Amino acid sequence: MSEIADRIKVIAFDVFGTVVDWHGSVAREVAEMKLDADPDEFALAWRAGYQPAMAEVMRKGEWVILDDLHRRILDRILQDFKLDDMRETQRRHLNRVWHRLDPWPDSVEGLTRLKSRYIVCSLSNGNIGLLTDMAKHAGLPWDCILSAENFNKYKPHPDTYRGVARTFAAEPAEVMLAAAHHGDLEAARNCGLETAYIERPWEYGRGQAKKVAPWDANSLHATSIVDLAEQLGC
Repeated sequence: MSEIADRIKVIAFDVFGTVVDWHGSVAREVAEMKLDADPDEFALAWRAGYQPAMAEVMRKGEWVILDDLHRRILDRILQDFKLDDMRETQRRHLNRVWHRLDPWPDSVEGLTRLKSRYIVCSLSNGNIGLLTDMAKHAGLPWDCILSAENFNKYKPHPDTYRGVARTFAAEPAEVMLAAAHHGDLEAARNCGLETAYIERPWEYGRGQAKKVAPWDANSLHATSIVDLAEQLGC
C-alpha cells in the first residue's frame, strides 16, 4: 500500500454514483415536481438510456455533450411514461437536475483529505459546465475538473484515461482512478493507471437487494472515499 501511496500523484474520480448520489437526487426532484410517475422508476429509466445513447454517439463518430444526451433520453422516456405534454420550461429545468446532484455523505470529507497529499480531479462523462455546477452545489473540492469534453471521447475510450496523465505531465502509473464501476476500473488499468474500487452498494444490482459488487485483487478496495483517504495516509 505504501508503495502505491508514494508513487501516485493524481487521483481521478468517476463522479456519477461514485461521488454523487444520482438516483436519490433525480428521484427526489421527480417527486417534488409531482409528476405522474414512480420517482424511482423514472430515475432508473433515465439512467438506463445513458449507455445505449452514448454508444450510438460513439458509433456515429459525433460528439455530443452529456447535457444534450440527457435531454434526448428525457424526451424519449417522457413519451414512455405518457408525460410528453410536459412544457418546455419544465423539461429544461428537469434536465438540469444532473447539475444539482447531492454528494454521498463521505465525499466532501474524503476528497478534502486526499487533496492534502494528491491532485484530486474528476474524470467524468459529464460536460464541464455540468460538473462545475455540480461541484458548486455539492461543495466538491476538486483541484481540477476533467471531463470527457476535454478529450472529445467518452469513457471508456483510452484517450480519457491517458489524457489525465498528459494533463498533469505524469506517467500513467502515477495516476489512480477511483470508481464504483468495474468496467471503468478495468479500462483504466488497461491504460496503465492504478485503480481503487469505491464501494457504493446501490450502484450494483439496483432494484434488487442492496449488495456490494465483488471486487478483484487488481484494485484497492475502499468502503468510502474517507476509507480510501485513510488507506493512502491522508
